[in-house]
Amino acid sequence: MGSSPRRDYSLVATEHRKRRKRKRPLFERRLRLFTFLCALPGIGVSGILIWMQAWTLESKISLFILEVLLWLVLAVALHDQVIRPLQTLTNVVSALREEDYSFRARGASTEDALGELALEVNALADLLAEQRTRAIEATALLRRVVEEIDVPIFAFDPESALKLVNSAGERLLQQPATNLFGQSAVDIGLQACLEVESGSTIPLSFHSPNARWLVRRSSFRQDGVPHTLIVLSDVSRVLREEERSAWQRLIRVLGHELNNSLAPIKSIAGSLSTRLSGLALDDAQHEDFKKGFSIIEARAASLNRFLQAYRELARFPKPVLRRVALGPVVERVAGLELRVRVRVAPGPEITLMIDPDQIEQMLINLVRNAVEATLEPHPANAKEPAESQPEPEVTIRWEMNGMEATVLVEDNGPGLLNPDNAFVPFYTTKAEGSGIGLVLSRQIAEAHGGSIQLMNRREARGCTAKVVLPRVF
Repeated sequence: MGSSPRRDYSLVATEHRKRRKRKRPLFERRLRLFTFLCALPGIGVSGILIWMQAWTLESKISLFILEVLLWLVLAVALHDQVIRPLQTLTNVVSALREEDYSFRARGASTEDALGELALEVNALADLLAEQRTRAIEATALLRRVVEEIDVPIFAFDPESALKLVNSAGERLLQQPATNLFGQSAVDIGLQACLEVESGSTIPLSFHSPNARWLVRRSSFRQDGVPHTLIVLSDVSRVLREEERSAWQRLIRVLGHELNNSLAPIKSIAGSLSTRLSGLALDDAQHEDFKKGFSIIEARAASLNRFLQAYRELARFPKPVLRRVALGPVVERVAGLELRVRVRVAPGPEITLMIDPDQIEQMLINLVRNAVEATLEPHPANAKEPAESQPEPEVTIRWEMNGMEATVLVEDNGPGLLNPDNAFVPFYTTKAEGSGIGLVLSRQIAEAHGGSIQLMNRREARGCTAKVVLPRVF
């Protein structure tokens, strides 16, 4: 309550100052008044002198009127000499306020005070024009850099509404910027990025359910309003590279140690097997020893082949890229499978920069997994006769999404019970599986700059393997 009278008094004082300003005469009027007052004594004196002359009355009046007219002409000229330069400077300053730096004041010179003022105003206009050009160029450069950065960048206002997104962010959210602007962080699925600490790693399942993203958050101001800048980095591939390097080192160490043991085991088993004929054993004992040594030798050879397969995976070569049409590669892979008919859906003509041998190997692994899944009984129908089981069906199709080619391998098998473990090295649900097929496939896809994802089908039973390859020329 105590602050209200103070506020009222300030309003009254402001109104009083406004009324005083209204009553104060304008600059032009004051200039005319001062011009008249300055010339009034001279006109009066000259009028008296004219009146004292022995001229006719008409001559005296004509001369006085002529003097007054001459004074008016000089007054108008003086008014123009003072007012017009000021009006020009006013127009220039007004143009500067409107960010129009094309106007310049005339009469800029160091010879007089008004010329110096015009000179300083022109210099200010040149400085502001140069600063504006630099700001426009810096803004254009910043926008270009932001657009070219292959990292999703987002900016939110205090109400968590999206105000800025780059091309990488559009690809991540799979929506154009025009549809994203103004949406809240909750609507576009980025609310967690505003809640965690900067430098945290969070899951964002836009492309892959197991993707991990590093969140960098900072603040900036635009027009005095604080905004939040979010920069996301996909660290899933980096983490997988570290994981791959770890198990590759593990494979090399285990392979070296096991080979050192398997070689003598196999050799000793073979030597003992040859000496059985010289021992005094009955036929049953002889057969048991021979069978045992053969099992030891066979399992040692099998384990050695198993290790060799993993060692080949650890030394997987880099792809040799060349231009290859995608359709013929898919058709060749489909023709290699004889257990189940693999249907190839027609797709657009796409040419990719790939290693055809590696891509074929990847698709062979995916098609083999899909076929084997269709041959397994469905859990819901396991007790039903074979005639009621769905007929095995595998389909390969491809499509073009922007600058990326997507290959889909679909089956009508039982689906994935645990998708998170699909790409874990050595993990397999098959009795004779090695657990390296999907790992090798993902390694091939990522070596080509792409990705691979396994997901259960929503519209039907079964699983879909989705391979994304960039179309880079």
